[in-house]
Amino acid sequence: MAASEHRCVGCGFRVKSLFIQYSPGNIRLMKCGNCKEVADEYIECERMIIFIDLILHRPKVYRHVLYNAINPETVNVQHLLWKLVFAYLLLDSYRSLLLRRTDDGSSFFDSSVLISIKVLIGVLSANAAFIFSFAIVAKGLLNEVSRGREIMLGICISSYFKIFLLAMLVWEFPMSVIFIVDVLVLTSNSMALKVMTESTMTRCIAVCLIAHLVRFLVGQIFDPTIFLTQFGSLMQYLSYLFRTV
Repeated sequence: MAASEHRCVGCGFRVKSLFIQYSPGNIRLMKCGNCKEVADEYIECERMIIFIDLILHRPKVYRHVLYNAINPETVNVQHLLWKLVFAYLLLDSYRSLLLRRTDDGSSFFDSSVLISIKVLIGVLSANAAFIFSFAIVAKGLLNEVSRGREIMLGICISSYFKIFLLAMLVWEFPMSVIFIVDVLVLTSNSMALKVMTESTMTRCIAVCLIAHLVRFLVGQIFDPTIFLTQFGSLMQYLSYLFRTV
């Protein structure tokens, strides 16, 4: 994502610069040469507004985050990618331990070393399967080969919904929340892939769905009870909602 790779958040057209700075705090936003609108209005928006629009899956804010928010002159893209991968591996491990806690009734902190090692191996294997299957399917359906690292960084950034799992350290939520987070990660990955490849939403959803399905199936090899636990919790939560309506 070089400096010349800035994009208009409205139409996705490449722009040379997003704004002109006359003095500290005094800038003028540039307009897109294609759609004649402001190239990136999110430059002047607060982070909370950007975060809310990300949750709403608006393509404009995804273009801002994936193309315009990361400055390769000050941020090492490769280091950022590895940091995100490491953070999500920890969150996935925490997710697996949460599901195990529900299954056997034990505390999260009572997990034995053997179980922790098994969970870690399962998480590493499932995520490796996700990466390989995603690369293969993306090459077949989207013909994306040359921008592998850029697209994988976009997938990692768009998986930010996994951070919501940390809320379960403070508040007690039903286990169906984990399933909801997984669905939101899938839809967010699909939106990011659509923005970065300019492909159809159907193809992007297919790529992400297949990759996540492979990841799930590999995870079942190491812990086949996770799906039953998660699915049962979701059905219980849905039945409760229907009774209260």
